Amino acid sequence: MESNILSRSKTKQMDWIKSIAKYNNPDLIKSIWQLVNSVVPYILLWACMIFSMNYSYWLTLALAVPAAGFLVRIFIIFHDCGHGSFFKSDKANHVVGVITGILTFTPYFQWRFQHSLHHGSAGDLDRRGTGDIWTMTVQEYQNASRWTRLAYRVYRNPFVMIVMGPLLTFLIVYRFVSRKGKKRERFSVYWTNLALAAISLGMSLAIGFMTYVLIQLPVLMMAGSVGVWLFYVQHQFEGVYWERNEKWDFAASAIQGSSFYKLPKVLQWFSGNIGFHHVHHLSSRIPNYYLQECHQQDEVLCKVEPVTLWASFKSLNFRLYDEANRRLVHFHALKSYKSSTSLG
Repeated sequence: MESNILSRSKTKQMDWIKSIAKYNNPDLIKSIWQLVNSVVPYILLWACMIFSMNYSYWLTLALAVPAAGFLVRIFIIFHDCGHGSFFKSDKANHVVGVITGILTFTPYFQWRFQHSLHHGSAGDLDRRGTGDIWTMTVQEYQNASRWTRLAYRVYRNPFVMIVMGPLLTFLIVYRFVSRKGKKRERFSVYWTNLALAAISLGMSLAIGFMTYVLIQLPVLMMAGSVGVWLFYVQHQFEGVYWERNEKWDFAASAIQGSSFYKLPKVLQWFSGNIGFHHVHHLSSRIPNYYLQECHQQDEVLCKVEPVTLWASFKSLNFRLYDEANRRLVHFHALKSYKSSTSLG
Protein backbone atom coordinates (compact mmCIF):
# COMPACT_ATOMS: atom_id res chain seq x y z
CA MET A 1 0.00 0.00 0.00
CA GLU A 2 2.74 2.44 0.97
CA SER A 3 4.78 1.84 -2.16
CA ASN A 4 1.66 2.18 -4.28
CA ILE A 5 1.07 5.70 -3.01
CA LEU A 6 4.63 6.94 -2.72
CA SER A 7 5.63 5.59 -6.12
CA ARG A 8 3.09 7.81 -7.86
CA SER A 9 4.42 10.97 -9.45
CA LYS A 10 3.02 14.28 -8.25
CA THR A 11 1.05 14.60 -11.47
CA LYS A 12 -0.50 11.16 -11.11
CA GLN A 13 -1.31 11.85 -7.48
CA MET A 14 -3.14 15.03 -8.41
CA ASP A 15 -5.00 13.26 -11.22
CA TRP A 16 -6.04 10.58 -8.75
CA ILE A 17 -7.22 13.14 -6.18
CA LYS A 18 -9.15 14.99 -8.89
CA SER A 19 -10.87 11.73 -9.87
CA ILE A 20 -12.32 11.59 -6.35
CA ALA A 21 -13.68 15.13 -6.71
CA LYS A 22 -16.97 13.78 -8.10
CA TYR A 23 -17.95 13.09 -4.49
CA ASN A 24 -17.36 16.71 -3.48
CA ASN A 25 -20.88 17.83 -4.33
CA PRO A 26 -23.25 17.95 -1.35
CA ASP A 27 -26.85 16.84 -1.81
CA LEU A 28 -29.27 19.38 -0.31
CA ILE A 29 -31.91 16.77 0.55
CA LYS A 30 -29.36 14.48 2.23
CA SER A 31 -27.89 17.39 4.19
CA ILE A 32 -31.26 18.68 5.39
CA TRP A 33 -32.38 15.18 6.35
CA GLN A 34 -29.18 14.60 8.32
CA LEU A 35 -29.68 17.91 10.08
CA VAL A 36 -33.26 16.91 10.98
CA ASN A 37 -32.44 13.36 12.13
CA SER A 38 -29.62 14.67 14.32
CA VAL A 39 -30.92 17.89 15.89
CA VAL A 40 -34.58 16.94 16.39
CA PRO A 41 -33.84 13.71 18.36
CA TYR A 42 -31.29 15.64 20.43
CA ILE A 43 -33.89 18.26 21.39
CA LEU A 44 -36.50 15.56 22.13
CA LEU A 45 -34.02 13.71 24.35
CA TRP A 46 -33.35 16.96 26.19
CA ALA A 47 -37.09 17.28 26.85
CA CYS A 48 -37.19 13.67 28.09
CA MET A 49 -34.20 14.27 30.37
CA ILE A 50 -35.84 17.35 31.88
CA PHE A 51 -39.01 15.32 32.53
CA SER A 52 -37.02 12.37 33.94
CA MET A 53 -35.40 14.60 36.57
CA ASN A 54 -38.75 14.47 38.42
CA TYR A 55 -38.40 10.71 38.85
CA SER A 56 -34.83 9.38 38.71
CA TYR A 57 -31.46 10.91 37.89
CA TRP A 58 -30.29 7.44 36.84
CA LEU A 59 -32.93 7.54 34.11
CA THR A 60 -31.63 10.99 33.13
CA LEU A 61 -28.09 9.63 32.84
CA ALA A 62 -29.36 6.69 30.76
CA LEU A 63 -31.02 9.14 28.36
CA ALA A 64 -27.82 11.21 28.33
CA VAL A 65 -26.01 8.36 26.52
CA PRO A 66 -28.03 8.54 23.24
CA ALA A 67 -28.18 12.34 23.63
CA ALA A 68 -24.38 12.39 23.65
CA GLY A 69 -24.40 10.20 20.54
CA PHE A 70 -26.61 12.69 18.72
CA LEU A 71 -24.39 15.55 19.90
CA VAL A 72 -21.40 13.78 18.32
CA ARG A 73 -23.41 13.53 15.10
CA ILE A 74 -24.26 17.24 15.33
CA PHE A 75 -20.55 17.96 15.71
CA ILE A 76 -19.88 16.07 12.46
CA ILE A 77 -22.36 18.38 10.72
CA PHE A 78 -20.56 21.34 12.32
CA HIS A 79 -17.26 19.83 11.11
CA ASP A 80 -18.55 19.46 7.53
CA CYS A 81 -19.80 23.05 7.54
CA GLY A 82 -16.30 24.14 8.56
CA HIS A 83 -14.92 22.42 5.48
CA GLY A 84 -17.62 23.92 3.26
CA SER A 85 -18.81 20.42 2.40
CA PHE A 86 -22.28 20.23 3.96
CA PHE A 87 -23.97 22.72 1.64
CA LYS A 88 -22.97 24.21 -1.69
CA SER A 89 -23.64 27.67 -0.27
CA ASP A 90 -20.90 29.15 1.92
CA LYS A 91 -23.53 31.24 3.71
CA ALA A 92 -25.59 28.15 4.54
CA ASN A 93 -22.48 26.37 5.80
CA HIS A 94 -21.59 29.33 8.02
CA VAL A 95 -25.10 29.77 9.44
CA VAL A 96 -25.55 26.09 10.27
CA GLY A 97 -21.95 25.92 11.45
CA VAL A 98 -22.47 28.76 13.93
CA ILE A 99 -25.72 27.24 15.26
CA THR A 100 -24.34 23.71 15.62
CA GLY A 101 -21.21 25.27 17.11
CA ILE A 102 -23.32 26.76 19.89
CA LEU A 103 -24.94 23.37 20.52
CA THR A 104 -21.48 21.80 20.77
CA PHE A 105 -19.93 24.69 22.76
CA THR A 106 -17.47 25.39 19.92
CA PRO A 107 -16.80 28.78 18.29
CA TYR A 108 -17.27 28.04 14.60
CA PHE A 109 -14.84 30.38 12.82
CA GLN A 110 -11.99 29.99 15.32
CA TRP A 111 -12.29 26.19 15.25
CA ARG A 112 -12.56 26.27 11.43
CA PHE A 113 -9.30 28.19 11.13
CA GLN A 114 -7.39 25.93 13.54
CA HIS A 115 -8.76 22.77 11.95
CA SER A 116 -7.67 23.94 8.50
CA LEU A 117 -4.11 24.13 9.84
CA HIS A 118 -4.43 20.54 11.03
CA HIS A 119 -5.47 19.38 7.55
CA GLY A 120 -2.53 21.18 5.98
CA SER A 121 0.05 19.70 8.33
CA ALA A 122 -1.17 16.29 9.52
CA GLY A 123 1.74 13.84 9.57
CA ASP A 124 4.33 16.62 9.23
CA LEU A 125 6.80 16.45 12.12
CA ASP A 126 7.94 20.02 11.51
CA ARG A 127 4.45 21.54 11.57
CA ARG A 128 2.87 20.08 14.69
CA GLY A 129 1.09 22.06 17.37
CA THR A 130 -2.20 23.47 16.11
CA GLY A 131 -5.45 21.54 16.04
CA ASP A 132 -3.83 18.19 16.78
CA ILE A 133 -2.88 15.82 19.60
CA TRP A 134 0.35 16.91 21.29
CA THR A 135 2.90 14.32 20.15
CA MET A 136 6.60 14.44 20.99
CA THR A 137 9.34 12.36 19.42
CA VAL A 138 11.52 10.19 21.65
CA GLN A 139 14.47 12.54 21.16
CA GLU A 140 12.39 15.64 21.92
CA TYR A 141 11.13 14.05 25.12
CA GLN A 142 14.63 13.07 26.21
CA ASN A 143 15.91 16.59 25.57
CA ALA A 144 12.95 18.28 27.27
CA SER A 145 13.02 19.83 30.74
CA ARG A 146 11.63 17.95 33.71
CA TRP A 147 8.56 20.20 33.81
CA THR A 148 7.86 19.72 30.11
CA ARG A 149 8.13 15.95 30.53
CA LEU A 150 5.75 16.06 33.49
CA ALA A 151 3.26 18.21 31.57
CA TYR A 152 3.46 15.85 28.61
CA ARG A 153 2.94 12.76 30.76
CA VAL A 154 -0.11 14.35 32.39
CA TYR A 155 -1.48 15.40 28.99
CA ARG A 156 -0.99 11.93 27.49
CA ASN A 157 -2.57 10.14 30.45
CA PRO A 158 -5.69 8.46 28.98
CA PHE A 159 -7.96 9.69 31.79
CA VAL A 160 -6.80 13.28 31.35
CA MET A 161 -6.76 13.21 27.55
CA ILE A 162 -9.99 11.28 26.92
CA VAL A 163 -12.13 12.05 29.98
CA MET A 164 -11.17 15.33 31.67
CA GLY A 165 -9.42 17.04 28.75
CA PRO A 166 -12.44 17.26 26.44
CA LEU A 167 -14.64 18.72 29.15
CA LEU A 168 -12.05 21.37 29.99
CA THR A 169 -11.57 22.11 26.29
CA PHE A 170 -15.25 22.59 25.44
CA LEU A 171 -16.16 24.39 28.66
CA ILE A 172 -13.08 26.55 29.27
CA VAL A 173 -10.45 26.56 26.48
CA TYR A 174 -12.97 27.35 23.73
CA ARG A 175 -14.20 30.37 25.71
CA PHE A 176 -10.94 32.21 25.00
CA VAL A 177 -9.67 33.86 21.83
CA SER A 178 -6.66 32.34 20.11
CA ARG A 179 -3.66 34.63 19.77
CA LYS A 180 -3.50 33.73 16.07
CA GLY A 181 -7.15 34.58 15.50
CA LYS A 182 -8.22 37.43 13.24
CA LYS A 183 -11.30 39.60 13.71
CA ARG A 184 -13.82 37.02 12.47
CA GLU A 185 -12.29 34.27 14.62
CA ARG A 186 -12.28 36.52 17.70
CA PHE A 187 -15.90 37.57 17.27
CA SER A 188 -16.82 33.94 16.72
CA VAL A 189 -15.68 33.27 20.29
CA TYR A 190 -17.45 36.35 21.67
CA TRP A 191 -20.81 35.58 20.02
CA THR A 192 -20.64 31.88 20.94
CA ASN A 193 -19.94 32.79 24.56
CA LEU A 194 -22.81 35.29 24.54
CA ALA A 195 -25.20 32.72 23.05
CA LEU A 196 -24.16 30.07 25.59
CA ALA A 197 -24.62 32.56 28.44
CA ALA A 198 -28.11 33.40 27.15
CA ILE A 199 -29.03 29.71 26.83
CA SER A 200 -27.68 28.95 30.31
CA LEU A 201 -29.64 31.85 31.78
CA GLY A 202 -32.83 30.91 29.93
CA MET A 203 -32.59 27.23 30.91
CA SER A 204 -31.77 28.15 34.51
CA LEU A 205 -34.88 30.34 34.73
CA ALA A 206 -37.03 27.67 33.06
CA ILE A 207 -35.87 24.47 34.79
CA GLY A 208 -33.36 25.60 37.41
CA PHE A 209 -29.61 26.07 37.21
CA MET A 210 -28.70 22.74 38.87
CA THR A 211 -31.12 20.82 36.67
CA TYR A 212 -29.56 22.38 33.58
CA VAL A 213 -26.02 21.58 34.78
CA LEU A 214 -26.90 18.00 35.79
CA ILE A 215 -28.20 17.37 32.27
CA GLN A 216 -25.77 19.36 30.14
CA LEU A 217 -22.58 18.31 31.92
CA PRO A 218 -22.79 14.51 31.42
CA VAL A 219 -24.02 14.91 27.84
CA LEU A 220 -21.15 17.24 26.97
CA MET A 221 -18.64 15.11 28.84
CA MET A 222 -19.61 11.88 27.08
CA ALA A 223 -19.87 13.49 23.64
CA GLY A 224 -16.56 15.29 24.11
CA SER A 225 -14.80 12.11 25.22
CA VAL A 226 -16.11 10.18 22.23
CA GLY A 227 -15.12 13.00 19.87
CA VAL A 228 -11.57 13.24 21.22
CA TRP A 229 -11.23 9.45 21.19
CA LEU A 230 -12.25 9.36 17.52
CA PHE A 231 -9.77 12.11 16.67
CA TYR A 232 -7.05 10.37 18.68
CA VAL A 233 -7.49 6.98 16.96
CA GLN A 234 -7.67 8.66 13.57
CA HIS A 235 -4.08 9.90 13.90
CA GLN A 236 -2.49 7.70 16.59
CA PHE A 237 -2.45 4.12 15.33
CA GLU A 238 0.06 1.43 14.49
CA GLY A 239 1.92 2.20 11.27
CA VAL A 240 0.85 5.86 11.21
CA TYR A 241 2.65 8.19 8.79
CA TRP A 242 4.95 10.90 10.16
CA GLU A 243 7.59 12.61 8.06
CA ARG A 244 9.82 15.66 8.11
CA ASN A 245 8.61 18.59 6.03
CA GLU A 246 11.06 18.16 3.15
CA LYS A 247 9.84 14.57 2.62
CA TRP A 248 6.21 15.11 3.58
CA ASP A 249 3.67 14.05 0.96
CA PHE A 250 0.01 15.11 1.02
CA ALA A 251 -1.49 11.91 -0.40
CA ALA A 252 0.68 9.62 1.72
CA SER A 253 -0.19 11.69 4.78
CA ALA A 254 -3.91 11.38 4.05
CA ILE A 255 -3.91 7.64 3.34
CA GLN A 256 -1.28 6.47 5.83
CA GLY A 257 -1.52 9.24 8.42
CA SER A 258 -5.30 9.03 8.88
CA SER A 259 -6.93 5.78 9.87
CA PHE A 260 -9.81 3.82 8.39
CA TYR A 261 -11.58 3.26 11.71
CA LYS A 262 -14.00 0.42 11.00
CA LEU A 263 -16.85 0.78 13.48
CA PRO A 264 -20.07 -1.19 14.00
CA LYS A 265 -22.88 0.27 11.86
CA VAL A 266 -24.70 1.99 14.70
CA LEU A 267 -21.49 3.70 15.88
CA GLN A 268 -20.61 4.56 12.29
CA TRP A 269 -23.99 6.27 11.96
CA PHE A 270 -23.67 8.29 15.17
CA SER A 271 -20.11 9.30 14.24
CA GLY A 272 -21.19 10.45 10.78
CA ASN A 273 -18.86 8.08 8.86
CA ILE A 274 -15.84 9.97 10.22
CA GLY A 275 -14.11 6.60 10.60
CA PHE A 276 -13.37 6.89 6.87
CA HIS A 277 -10.86 9.50 7.91
CA HIS A 278 -8.33 8.61 5.23
CA VAL A 279 -10.92 9.61 2.62
CA HIS A 280 -11.77 12.80 4.49
CA HIS A 281 -8.13 13.92 4.64
CA LEU A 282 -7.65 13.18 0.97
CA SER A 283 -10.60 15.43 0.11
CA SER A 284 -12.16 17.40 2.95
CA ARG A 285 -14.87 18.70 0.58
CA ILE A 286 -16.58 15.30 0.52
CA PRO A 287 -19.74 15.37 2.70
CA ASN A 288 -19.70 12.78 5.47
CA TYR A 289 -22.56 10.83 3.87
CA TYR A 290 -20.43 10.16 0.75
CA LEU A 291 -17.23 9.05 2.52
CA GLN A 292 -18.11 5.36 2.59
CA GLU A 293 -19.16 5.31 -1.05
CA CYS A 294 -15.90 7.00 -2.10
CA HIS A 295 -13.92 4.51 -0.01
CA GLN A 296 -15.66 1.52 -1.58
CA GLN A 297 -15.46 2.76 -5.17
CA ASP A 298 -11.79 3.75 -5.27
CA GLU A 299 -9.30 0.94 -5.89
CA VAL A 300 -6.62 2.47 -3.65
CA LEU A 301 -8.82 3.61 -0.78
CA CYS A 302 -10.70 0.33 -0.43
CA LYS A 303 -7.39 -1.50 0.15
CA VAL A 304 -6.46 0.55 3.22
CA GLU A 305 -6.09 -1.70 6.27
CA PRO A 306 -8.85 -0.93 8.78
CA VAL A 307 -8.41 -0.28 12.47
CA THR A 308 -11.16 -2.26 14.21
CA LEU A 309 -12.92 -1.15 17.38
CA TRP A 310 -11.13 -3.79 19.43
CA ALA A 311 -7.71 -3.10 17.88
CA SER A 312 -8.11 0.66 18.42
CA PHE A 313 -7.67 0.25 22.18
CA LYS A 314 -4.04 -0.60 21.50
CA SER A 315 -3.64 3.08 20.65
CA LEU A 316 -3.84 3.84 24.36
CA ASN A 317 -0.30 2.44 24.64
CA PHE A 318 1.12 5.03 22.26
CA ARG A 319 2.82 8.04 23.85
CA LEU A 320 5.86 9.05 21.74
CA TYR A 321 6.97 8.84 18.14
CA ASP A 322 10.19 6.91 17.60
CA GLU A 323 11.51 8.74 14.56
CA ALA A 324 14.45 6.37 14.08
CA ASN A 325 12.20 3.31 13.82
CA ARG A 326 9.19 5.18 12.38
CA ARG A 327 6.66 3.99 14.95
CA LEU A 328 4.67 5.12 17.97
CA VAL A 329 5.86 3.75 21.30
CA HIS A 330 4.99 3.74 25.00
CA PHE A 331 7.05 5.51 27.65
CA HIS A 332 8.37 2.06 28.62
CA ALA A 333 10.32 1.99 25.35
CA LEU A 334 12.53 4.79 26.66
CA LYS A 335 14.45 2.26 28.78
CA SER A 336 15.53 0.20 25.79
CA TYR A 337 16.18 3.37 23.81
CA LYS A 338 18.54 4.61 26.52
CA SER A 339 20.24 1.23 26.69
CA SER A 340 20.88 1.09 22.97
CA THR A 341 22.13 4.69 23.07
CA SER A 342 24.56 3.98 25.90
CA LEU A 343 25.83 0.86 24.14
CA GLY A 344 26.46 2.89 21.02
